[in-house]
Amino acid sequence: MIIDLSEFMNSQSETITFEKTVVFTDSYLKNSEIKNIEPVTVKGECHLEEDTVVVSGIITEKMQIEDAISLKNIDYPFSFEFEEFLDENLINDEKMLDITDILWQNIVLEVPLKQTEVTDFSEYQGDGWKLVTEEESKNTNNPFGELVNMWGEE
Repeated sequence: MIIDLSEFMNSQSETITFEKTVVFTDSYLKNSEIKNIEPVTVKGECHLEEDTVVVSGIITEKMQIEDAISLKNIDYPFSFEFEEFLDENLINDEKMLDITDILWQNIVLEVPLKQTEVTDFSEYQGDGWKLVTEEESKNTNNPFGELVNMWGEE
C-alpha cells in the first residue's frame, strides 16, 4: 500500500487520511502460519511529527489458519489498531511511502498460537488414547496418582 506524501507539500495539510484495500501475494504467506488471507481493509491516517512519519489506523478482515486439533483450515476474523513511527529516510525520492511490509508484520502478530473450532472430541481417538477436555482430565483417574502418594510417604 503506497501513501503519497506529496500531499503534505502541495496542500500544506497536516494529516493524510486513507481507506484502501491491500492484497497480499503468496510470497507473504510462504513463511507464516497464515494459509490464506482475504484482501485487507485499511483505514487510517498519516501525519508528520518533526522528522518522523506517523501512520496509524485499523486493519480488518479474516485469515485462514490451521485448526490446532483437526488440522483443517479455519477462518479467523481479525480487527486491530496499529501505529507506526517511521523515519523520514524511508521515504523515496518521489515522496511515496510503501507500508505493505509494515501492515503484514502487524497482521502476523495477530495470528493466535492455537485456535480450534472442534467441539466434539469423540472422533479424535485411537488405540489406547483419546482426546479429552481439561474438565474430563480432572475427573479421570490418574495412573500416576498412587506414585504421588508414595513419594510423600518416604
